[in-house]
Amino acid sequence: MKIDVIGDIHGCYDELLILLEKLGYRWDGNELFHKENRKLAFVGDLTDRGPDSLKVIQFVSAVVNNNGAHYIPGNHCNKLYRYFLGNKIQITHGLETTVAEFEALNKNQQDEIRKMFIKLYEQAPLYHVLDQKQLVVAHAGIREDYIGRTDKRVQTFVLYGDISGKTNSDGTPERRDWAQNYQGKSMIVYGHTPVREPRRINRTINIDTGAVFGGKLTAYRYPEDLTVSVPSTMPLVKEKFRALDS
Repeated sequence: MKIDVIGDIHGCYDELLILLEKLGYRWDGNELFHKENRKLAFVGDLTDRGPDSLKVIQFVSAVVNNNGAHYIPGNHCNKLYRYFLGNKIQITHGLETTVAEFEALNKNQQDEIRKMFIKLYEQAPLYHVLDQKQLVVAHAGIREDYIGRTDKRVQTFVLYGDISGKTNSDGTPERRDWAQNYQGKSMIVYGHTPVREPRRINRTINIDTGAVFGGKLTAYRYPEDLTVSVPSTMPLVKEKFRALDS
């Protein structure tokens, strides 16, 4: 099993295409093809803040439908899903950019995107356990004792991380550094918290290198245990990157 896990895209469609080309993927008709029969996995947070969230939705949906990729939702995916269901939510923290794109479409286009994303989201597992539990892809990570569970506590952890219940000065939830205590054998690949470089600790790696904040878009290659990145075209926002031990 050969898999390339793609970090948080957040509407950075151009960077996604450049990264896939660098990884050796090519289009063959309407399908994504790799000469080594590799498969993609998306760590969630496809949309929000970046310029082309709807293009990313269309791309990922097409590849997943053609069985060329695994997808799991992130917290931004969850919020967009609730928006498309018509739930009352705050259109903030980046969702406003996706909603602006969506509202610029005509009604038929809106219906198509809405149905496409709802299908993608509802068919996705909470996290992926792959290659006989050797690889786990979870948006914000997962504790060893949570693997195999999908209850409410695990859902919160996988979407938002190990939150303490407190809030940071910018209104985001305070997150504990769960990876420091991870002692499992499965390789956990995750994103959610922007870091300047892919961050390895124990058998975990954070590949959210802040593409939408002017960092990089990163892929983790399994089983090679390598990362491949491309630079972002977005302006650098230094304060959005979390200072963590490498």
